[in-house]
Amino acid sequence: MNNEQTLDLFVIGGGINGAGIARDAAGRGLSVALCEKDDLGQGTSSRSGKLVHGGLRYLEYYEFRLVREALIEREVLLNSASHIIWPMRFVLPHSKEDRPAWLVRLGLFLYDHLGGRKRLPGTRTLDLQRDPEGAAIKDKYKKGFEYSDCWVDDSRLVVLNAMDAAEKGAQVLTRTRCVSAKREKDHWLITVCNELTHKETVFKAKVLVNAAGPWVRNIIDGVASSKSARNVKLVKGSHIIVPKFWEGQQAYLVQNHDKRVIFINPYEGNKALIGTTDIPYEGRVEDVTADESEIEYLLAAVNRYFKEQLKRDDVIETFSGVRPLFDDGQGNPSAVTRDYTFDLDETNKVPLLNVFGGKLTTFRKLSEHAIQKIDKFFPQIGPDWTSHASLPGGDIANADFSTFIQSMKDQYAWLPRELVMHLGRHYGTRMSQIVGSATSLEGLGRYFGANLYEAEVRYLVNHEWAMTSDDILTRRTKEGLRFNASQKEAFYQWFKEHISSHNPAYITADHSTTTSEEVNNAVNLSA
Repeated sequence: MNNEQTLDLFVIGGGINGAGIARDAAGRGLSVALCEKDDLGQGTSSRSGKLVHGGLRYLEYYEFRLVREALIEREVLLNSASHIIWPMRFVLPHSKEDRPAWLVRLGLFLYDHLGGRKRLPGTRTLDLQRDPEGAAIKDKYKKGFEYSDCWVDDSRLVVLNAMDAAEKGAQVLTRTRCVSAKREKDHWLITVCNELTHKETVFKAKVLVNAAGPWVRNIIDGVASSKSARNVKLVKGSHIIVPKFWEGQQAYLVQNHDKRVIFINPYEGNKALIGTTDIPYEGRVEDVTADESEIEYLLAAVNRYFKEQLKRDDVIETFSGVRPLFDDGQGNPSAVTRDYTFDLDETNKVPLLNVFGGKLTTFRKLSEHAIQKIDKFFPQIGPDWTSHASLPGGDIANADFSTFIQSMKDQYAWLPRELVMHLGRHYGTRMSQIVGSATSLEGLGRYFGANLYEAEVRYLVNHEWAMTSDDILTRRTKEGLRFNASQKEAFYQWFKEHISSHNPAYITADHSTTTSEEVNNAVNLSA
């Protein structure tokens, strides 16, 4: 067991909230460590609908504060990371059988004006029989609306927050489980164990933050042996991936008969991401998968509106996540608040801050509020700072990605345009660290397929805590969606030989994610 390390703050959970809190705290001058039992964002934070949005449907539940905060954050985040976050237009076909047109229009008016929208265009009404956005929609739907929100690469958002935290001095410990946390006289005594090497490390910290998401109660009741009257309601959300079946870059939002709304978004070029469901979940979070009933539900919602009828065989992959929503007593999963709340337990003046709920869009504000809850314990703490700070690679002039990517195409004229876009979208201004001194594709090392070269893989291993082939193909990039079975198997073998063999702990991790289902491009996507 290592000697004790003394810190200001220890964070449990490497999802978006934990990474965001660690980043915020480190940027204020606190000494910070974060532990995550799996890969960064491997749970809920990489299994979202991949949107930075205000939550149009939350207006029906009078969640005006949450929607306003999310709409403001939408543009804050767009400015901080325009390489992984970009505007998207959403087409909402109107169905007379569901919400009346006046109610939809009122909601969109509020959506346009609640959050001080500056960069994104406002709502417009569509004639679906004349406007090109209506070409894929059934003729019975004649009227529609188009509004703005933003797309985000959720996995990369988590990693970039962790990178920024680390660059500001935080320790980021992936695949490291918090074994115990005990209150001592004036601090927490925290023991963590690396899941791969089984090596234990002990930390002393003034404050402990529990941002474990779906496992928040496990930390309260077990690891920290603490108490809290608050709880989370676990809700499963499933998505399906199919070939894209309409022209244009617009997304769609359709109303279903049960009043839920379904997003149909362009995804990874020639595919579509469709979701989500809202189902109470009681099983092991690690075992969550999409049920056949959910897949059929999503297909039926799409087929209600679109001329092209999707079949079960069109589903390329699925993924499911368990959302840890703050339990506000609502029985209907769709009505449970997406807002967040905190529980600060100051027993014996040794503070534990538990984080309940939250959504991807509001993670930065949640993180800021979390630090404000505990700043009284740190007299020398720095001020709020993240609202005008860019994330790694996001220091793009005026957040103008189009101008930036054109400059990259000019600078690296020898790179294929698709590869420039891939590197620019994933790494922003840091793509130069991957290209390095290369002047040809051969200089990027081995080519694995799609847009993936050895130089990028080694960058991800060296700078972004990628320890398995799945960390790379599924989370830090989505190139696994473009690989065939033989390309996946070849990459697994190369990674095992050239990366894992030089880092013995990686072998166990890589083996655990290399399953026969993945090699055969099965439907269920584990993360």
